[in-house]
Amino acid sequence: MAEAHQAVAFSFAITHEGFDINYDQEVLNLIWTSGYRSWKKRLARARNGIRNGVYPAHIHSLWLITAIALGLHFAGFQTPFNIVNRILVHLPANTINWQVTACFLASLVIWLGICFTMRYTLKLLLMYKGWMYESRAPGSKTSLRTKLWAGAVKVFSSWNKPGLYSFQGSLPRLTLPSVKDTMQRYLRSVRPLLDDEQYQRMERLANEFESTIGKKLQWYLILKSWWSTNYVSDWWEEYVYLRGRSPLMINSNFYGTDAIFMDLTHNQAARAANICHLLLNFRRLIERQELQPIMVQGIVPLCSWQYERTFNTVRAPGLETDRIVHYKDSNHIVVLHKGCYYKVLIYYKGRLLRPCEIQIQMEEILKSKATPLPGEEHLAALTAWNRSKWAEARNTYFSRGVNRVSLNTVESAAFVVSLDEVPFEFDLNRPELLDNFGKTLLHGNGYNRWFDKSFTVCVGTNGRVGFNAEHTWADAAVCAHLWENMMIDDLVLDGYDENGNTKGTPEFQPPSPTRLNWQLEPCLPQIEEATLDANKLINDVDLRILVHNQYGKGFMKKCRLSPDAFIQMALQLAYYRDAGRFSLTYEASMTRLFREGRTETVRPCTIESAAWVKAMENKNSTMEERIALLQKACERHQLGYQDAMCGRGIDRHLFCLYVVSKYLEVDSPFLNEVLSEPWRLSTSQTPHGQTPKMDLKKHPNCISSGGGFGPVADDGYGVSYIIAGEDLIFFHISAKNSCATTDVHRFADNICKALADIRAMFEENMKKNPPPQKKSTAAIANGNSTAK
Repeated sequence: MAEAHQAVAFSFAITHEGFDINYDQEVLNLIWTSGYRSWKKRLARARNGIRNGVYPAHIHSLWLITAIALGLHFAGFQTPFNIVNRILVHLPANTINWQVTACFLASLVIWLGICFTMRYTLKLLLMYKGWMYESRAPGSKTSLRTKLWAGAVKVFSSWNKPGLYSFQGSLPRLTLPSVKDTMQRYLRSVRPLLDDEQYQRMERLANEFESTIGKKLQWYLILKSWWSTNYVSDWWEEYVYLRGRSPLMINSNFYGTDAIFMDLTHNQAARAANICHLLLNFRRLIERQELQPIMVQGIVPLCSWQYERTFNTVRAPGLETDRIVHYKDSNHIVVLHKGCYYKVLIYYKGRLLRPCEIQIQMEEILKSKATPLPGEEHLAALTAWNRSKWAEARNTYFSRGVNRVSLNTVESAAFVVSLDEVPFEFDLNRPELLDNFGKTLLHGNGYNRWFDKSFTVCVGTNGRVGFNAEHTWADAAVCAHLWENMMIDDLVLDGYDENGNTKGTPEFQPPSPTRLNWQLEPCLPQIEEATLDANKLINDVDLRILVHNQYGKGFMKKCRLSPDAFIQMALQLAYYRDAGRFSLTYEASMTRLFREGRTETVRPCTIESAAWVKAMENKNSTMEERIALLQKACERHQLGYQDAMCGRGIDRHLFCLYVVSKYLEVDSPFLNEVLSEPWRLSTSQTPHGQTPKMDLKKHPNCISSGGGFGPVADDGYGVSYIIAGEDLIFFHISAKNSCATTDVHRFADNICKALADIRAMFEENMKKNPPPQKKSTAAIANGNSTAK
């Protein structure tokens, strides 16, 4: 009760002596400051909304046009379309003030016309995707059409400095492929997976679907593509993520690691404080829209919609479907340590706390002798539980009283920080340390990550960090951008002193962390059951992080092959050797060239890749044949990737057709079979270099080892990889221990062998056919003078 009395900022009572008013000036000041921050943010959002609404025009150009209109009118000249006089007729009088008003209104109309003309011209330009299919290899020429297009886009884009969401109104809608094209692409993609009889059957099903129900379903999708911003994203979020009832841990959430070659400090509190401060600075960039949108080749913008829900976001469980809850503002984070939850204020006295002040708060938590309340230590296991069971427990035990208040504190936090009790270790000579690092981030112990939050920052006792992220609110590329930006700032800003503490002197004693209170006795059986289920999931997953440092992007470029295609072909060869057959393979590609675009599937197992793999396993095939087949396979893969990015993919279109069929209660044998096919090899490349601040030549140790995810199929592999440099690739390989046919260590060995075989093949070819030596500038000059 003492805590409750302290929380009262204002009390009012009537006594026999009169009115008795008591108030806490400090608490009221906090309320005033919070309200002031909130209104400032609202005004900033309104200002940015206007700026984005008129982009690429500049809002200041309105005053220039107004000045021109006033000059023309009062000089006796007629404005375009005589618009000033036409407006003046409808005004109460013809006085100077009303004439100025008419000039302003005329200017506003002309200005808006110019703004929307520029915006839709830019939108038409961004619809062009021919540049995507042009070769960017050294020596290749760009077509005149693409050069003119690029020049026009640069002119419009550089007219005004864009904010984070400035291009949103100019991005085109995701194109809807025809059913015929999708059927052709689909049948081609499954040809290497089916024998002749199976393929003929699938061909018959596809043709039947195309000529019958497919037409009707497509018409509904055409209507949706006209009406909605993106015909895929809302259904993808709802049916793939929010309606999924499986636990988020391992099945949906993914993780990211620290820059493992970078060792800034071993002080856990100092690293946690600096990371929190840098992440909150990134949040400020998003809120103020000062973060620059990512531009492909410095010209084409990517959709920034997913950044809106990076912070202050939670996936709230529901009985049938979850929902994403995004809070407009949050002035606190929640820290989890030794099973205890703490609310930590990050704004105090009108400003964001500095790293040295946050370190004081973190040290207070680390030094605390507090013990968990009954059920508190394993509480987060509920977020790793079946979603319907967690929703039922949430509605029953967390909908009122102190549990509701504390749960709301966790869910409304900017993010969650877990101060772990183990070190996050790495040693090239001890690969099991990095494997354990990945497992700790993927699932922890099952109850030291709040899996519902947009992301949980994990800090080891030795100062290394990582994160565990929920997948619904955004794709991995957005988290990678956030994490990359944080890592380079952590290095460049040099925020640690010689003792490993944060630099700077606190201006005041920051507010102490507050323990969250819980009354969990009634739901202890549910927490215990959730903990047991989480342990079963953890014990069933295995993870191997492979560090491949024999060669990397540099050698692949020498082979004149796309690095991504190169690795995907190696994975195809490795899987064939591991399983003895080909399998449906998933590679995530992004569709953020379109508004609210998320991902599309690239199918790396193609007719060409299968032919190359068979040639590699055929002792009678020649080296020249193998190289030629690999080049064809990589070209086909690159084309498939380009198609996916340009809205010409296969799987999202089929998925939406399937959703429409379910709404119409129409059964389609073709769609039922296609949507039930297992992805036994699910792959994804972690992007890097999304921030211009990342310069690996200057800071080679700043590269992260990437991140990973759990296996998609019970009898398959999950493989995430990052091309970390000219001579370094990381592979994160996951599989289930309960499957007798998969083994992450065996698959890692097969990947190494496949990469080694490809290298040996090209090195042998280079010895037989050495590339022509480029003449030096001096030699060319001497040759020219001799010729003269």
